Amino acid sequence: MSGLKLFSTKGGVTEVMPRLADEEAEVQDLVEAHMEAMLGVRFLASEYSTGPVHGGRIDSLGIDENGAPVIVEYKRSTDPGVINQGLFYMAWLMDHRDAFRRLMRERLGVEAAARVLWDAPRLICVAGDFTRYDLHAVREHRHSIDLVRYRIFGDDHFALETVASAAGRRTAPKAGRRRGTAKAQRTERPDGAMEELAAAVDEVLLGLGEDITKVENQTYTAYQRLQNFACLCPRKTKLLVYLKASPASVELVPGFTRDVTGLGHHGTGNLEVQLHSQRDLERAQELFHMSYAAA
Repeated sequence: MSGLKLFSTKGGVTEVMPRLADEEAEVQDLVEAHMEAMLGVRFLASEYSTGPVHGGRIDSLGIDENGAPVIVEYKRSTDPGVINQGLFYMAWLMDHRDAFRRLMRERLGVEAAARVLWDAPRLICVAGDFTRYDLHAVREHRHSIDLVRYRIFGDDHFALETVASAAGRRTAPKAGRRRGTAKAQRTERPDGAMEELAAAVDEVLLGLGEDITKVENQTYTAYQRLQNFACLCPRKTKLLVYLKASPASVELVPGFTRDVTGLGHHGTGNLEVQLHSQRDLERAQELFHMSYAAA
């Protein structure tokens, strides 16, 4: 984002200069009010107290699209302690799972509380900038951490940029970075041809960028930046891929693409792509790129 230039074209061309927030609370209030759109995280609580013994307050608590608990910490500018502070709270969270489950039951209900993915807690740090030591620490640490730089342009534009991301080392990935359990069970087991096609889809999706995390759930595999951009659901004779790309922005083809807005399905995304063959995968690659860009 440091090289990004934004221009207003009203009455000529004028550069809109980026700035930092006047106060940290300005960033926190904006992100909390639109957390699902900005981070793919459902907001649960603000300034959550960790009690008198621990003596702290978690800036924001949430749950991501795949059921992973999320801690969000904010800094107005650069603060070399932001990662350590967030990890301090993550350690508290993992030792106080019942408190988080109670919060989930209060906000989202009993069923949602029972589906929390404790294998993959996440820390998202939103700040004006990060040091090179922060970037190195993310790559070396065993937890799932995202460093997100923000900028404010004028009065109406707020930009977020992921500058470093790591998924930790709780599972051994075959390719890319991976969260969740390696023992996920799916409702339908694909046949041999579909297994080969699923491996090809996996390779294509992970190859879209270095910032992709692979999250295995019981019924789908999610491919995630800050948000899910693709969810792969194997079936016996086909693969279903749900994308973040808007169905209204593509020409829907019967038997290949479908608008599933408002329809229940595993994973996230409103555009369903049906894959039966390698040719379908080739046709779908432009849609994969669109969805990756949208996330």
